Amino acid sequence: MNKFWIILGHTFMTRIKTKSFIISTVITLLLIVGLVNIQLIIETFSSKEDDEVAVIDYSNELYDPLSQSMNQSSEEVKLSEYDGSEEEAKQAVKDETYQALIVLDMNEQQLPEAIYYANNISEIGNQAAIQQHIQQLKVTYATTQADIDTETLANINAPVQFETVALDKSAKTSDELNQARGIVYIMLFLLYMAVITYGNMIATDVATEKSSRVMEILVSSASPVTHMFAKIIGTAFVGLTQISLFLIVGYTLITTKQDELTEGIFSTFGIGDTSVSVYIYAIVFFILGYLLYATLAAMLGSLVSRIEDVQQLIMPMIFLVMIAFFIAIFGLSVPESNLVKITSFIPFFAPMIMFLRVGMLDIPVWEIALSIGILVATITLLAIVGARVYKGGVLMYGKSNSLKDFKKALALSKKE
Repeated sequence: MNKFWIILGHTFMTRIKTKSFIISTVITLLLIVGLVNIQLIIETFSSKEDDEVAVIDYSNELYDPLSQSMNQSSEEVKLSEYDGSEEEAKQAVKDETYQALIVLDMNEQQLPEAIYYANNISEIGNQAAIQQHIQQLKVTYATTQADIDTETLANINAPVQFETVALDKSAKTSDELNQARGIVYIMLFLLYMAVITYGNMIATDVATEKSSRVMEILVSSASPVTHMFAKIIGTAFVGLTQISLFLIVGYTLITTKQDELTEGIFSTFGIGDTSVSVYIYAIVFFILGYLLYATLAAMLGSLVSRIEDVQQLIMPMIFLVMIAFFIAIFGLSVPESNLVKITSFIPFFAPMIMFLRVGMLDIPVWEIALSIGILVATITLLAIVGARVYKGGVLMYGKSNSLKDFKKALALSKKE
């Protein structure tokens, strides 16, 4: 047991001291800080002086209602009535005195129309906002001409009342489903990234030790099972350290913001109102999913002796993770699909798919227990077979022949 902790500690300390780990952690933390403060960054780099838009109103009656409508909205566009000629206004836009020029007039039906002039029309933000307000102005004029009561028009344009009610009392409500989607999506993304990143890290570590010709000494000093699971759990602690750091920094930054920002983010992802059982299942399936793929990655990594061959050999494992992730994303919209239900019992898909069903649906406990049981049995089987393959594989050198090397590894493991 002492050898297990020595290998585990060495794996952990070696990884967290690498430049790649430090740089990726710092970059991700900076990205989190940037995302939390994205609004402040946008406001800092955006120029408020360029938001003034010149307006020439040939109708002499459209500018005032348009200006009032814009002022009552949250749009950061300032309208300014221009007294000069249209050509002078265009030149002012070219000189960047104004961001744009709007020419208002009435058409033959006595309805508002407008022409928008700007140096660059690729930025559609202000254009769309102004067009929307002019469209509302046109509706007002058309309503008046048709002698339609304003209240009647408002009732016509009001959205239809459409309420969804589940007849099954145990089914989740629409609000509960929306909250569940957020936490499920976060879990799926974390598991997807963890499996690919840290699974690749385990396989690369094993291949690196083999390329340095120290594997024989390591295997002779500790059993293959001890060495393999020390690598797996040591790398798991590396990932746990990194992910915990991200979550702590992100949570701290979010909670220091204004209440409306905190409530908005938490309500969007369902962090505040989600059931405690969902978090428990998230931890369980995350651990089981990691152990499943990490064991497979360690076994595959033991078959190669060059770091260059690692990516080629673990590519099928990455494809399995990608397929599970895509099915899970599909299942966010249709969690009751037969495809989602069947794949939730397939071991390599279960960590994502079954957790999706647990978070989105009210499913029988026996189904969850069956899926977890299959996962545990698969991990145990992989550990037994993987230990034998690992024991023989770490002593194999030369070019890897992919899956054909399994037989050679198993044959070598039987030779004591």
